[in-house]
Amino acid sequence: MRHRLMVIGGLAPILALAWVSMGSADPSKVRILVVSSYHREYSWSQDTNAGLCDAMLKVGYFDSRDQAAEYTKHDAVESSRAIVKKLWMDTKRKSSKSDMADAAARITEQAKAFHPDLILLGDDNAANYIGNQFLDTAIPIVFWGVNNTPVKYGLVDDPDKPGHNVTGVYQSGYYKESLDLLKVLAPGAKTFAILSDDTETGRSHLKAIEALSREGVLPLQLVDAVATNDFTLWQQRALELQDKVDAFYIAQYAALKDAEGRYVPAEAVARWYLTHLRIPEATDMVQFVKQGILCGADDSGYNQGYEAVMIAHDIVANGAKPSTYPTRAPKRGHLMVNRERAQMLGITLTDQMGIEEYLDHAQVLEDSAPAAH
Repeated sequence: MRHRLMVIGGLAPILALAWVSMGSADPSKVRILVVSSYHREYSWSQDTNAGLCDAMLKVGYFDSRDQAAEYTKHDAVESSRAIVKKLWMDTKRKSSKSDMADAAARITEQAKAFHPDLILLGDDNAANYIGNQFLDTAIPIVFWGVNNTPVKYGLVDDPDKPGHNVTGVYQSGYYKESLDLLKVLAPGAKTFAILSDDTETGRSHLKAIEALSREGVLPLQLVDAVATNDFTLWQQRALELQDKVDAFYIAQYAALKDAEGRYVPAEAVARWYLTHLRIPEATDMVQFVKQGILCGADDSGYNQGYEAVMIAHDIVANGAKPSTYPTRAPKRGHLMVNRERAQMLGITLTDQMGIEEYLDHAQVLEDSAPAAH
């Protein structure tokens, strides 16, 4: 029996199906379909894709960096060993239940037409909406980026013994580590509030931080939490809370919408935040620190994509069984600090603070950054 690999990500339907019809029928090649929950321009998508491409090169599914670049640009490539295709759910910009149901129906149809050998699903919405369409089928599934616990959506029974045709890589969430770093940078901070959008990702982060707070293991006291997709309300609550707490934890802000229901790009949200908020903040997302958020312990998107491909390769090349393949969380990324934000907040950085990576500039404050409403 020949083996196949499926990773889900995104093409427009017509182009996607056209590409399928032109793909090689060579049975010796692994068919890889990649599904991402998000969209190409989202920073997390770019980080996970970088890890995926490096792993594909390492195990030989891509022949060269040029092929990795072709896949990244066109969402499809054929190498000497694999046929790789990507589909996008776009659930940051189109986040309603009906939007996600439409995306799931479209992608499920394209996935079946592609006849993949194994499915790689990027992040929670792809895992939930697409994974359940193929649960307990003969097609192995590997996910990445599922937040906090792999035992979600009915895909996995137990982290060590998944029990079905699904395994993968999850985000443990380095919330305490991120707040520990903030406490080092701002030792006078005693209280904090959470700022989040109201999405599966945002809610999972918020609930995990609230649980840690109840356990009494965080270095700051949690006072309040915001979870909304209404950008105007998000702004109002952030401005109110900065006079009541010493710091923020930025859980997520990538699915906010304006009063007309239009998607507000994460870069625009970050730009507004940095120009209006004057207290320190932490996050566990490297893309937010790149944009200008002060600090965090990186729950690395690169590592998520890389590790998922390595698990997939073990299934394809060595016959590993998803049902008995333990899920895992990759190692923590760097303890990161944005120098420009630290300067804005009057924080002096020293070698004794344990900082492992510096981001020199707040990307969203550059002239090319989109403006917030």
